[in-house]
Amino acid sequence: MTKTTHGLIREDFVSALTESNTIVDITVDNLMALNTRAERHARFRITGSLRVADLMTRSVVTVEVDCSLSEAAHLLVMHRISGLPVVDNDGRLRGVITEADFLRTLGVPSHHPTHSLWQTLEAMFRHHSAIQEPAATVAEVMVTDVVTATQAQTLHDVLELMKKNRIKRLVVCDDARRVVGMITRSDLVRVFFDRLWRPGDDASPSTRANN
Repeated sequence: MTKTTHGLIREDFVSALTESNTIVDITVDNLMALNTRAERHARFRITGSLRVADLMTRSVVTVEVDCSLSEAAHLLVMHRISGLPVVDNDGRLRGVITEADFLRTLGVPSHHPTHSLWQTLEAMFRHHSAIQEPAATVAEVMVTDVVTATQAQTLHDVLELMKKNRIKRLVVCDDARRVVGMITRSDLVRVFFDRLWRPGDDASPSTRANN
């Protein structure tokens, strides 16, 4: 007995075809397969229209523009995250500093593709004599041209922004450009699995840090 959503079973489709009192060139299995595909497309459509406000991480680790690089590095390591929004005293976004920016400032353009950030940092500490003196504050090395999202945008909008700009996270800002959240590729993967492969479960907003 094959079940679909809404409690439908194979026998229901048999009854529906019998009730039609006409010749239909389609089998019950064809009909059920069509129903399954339609349900999947519906889930894709509904999931794609979900709002950023319902999906984003609201607990975002940020730093202010006068934060030292050593403090920022400590936050990256402590929270095991790869990027930090940089804000002013009013919480408005001024830029972003990532692990790549941090390593580049230390004279390491990029870490080995097969190594994690932690392995790279360990190697740097073993060869600390080759490390350049870092800049004083994050403001001196942060990226100021930041791609952002709004709470009203949809999951589909976020996917397009990430693909177009080849990035894995978006800072979410309000109309005053104050940081209110973060949405990452990990959030999107979680939502797709929850909504498309486990359609009975609701995808609740994430409370994880900005990975």
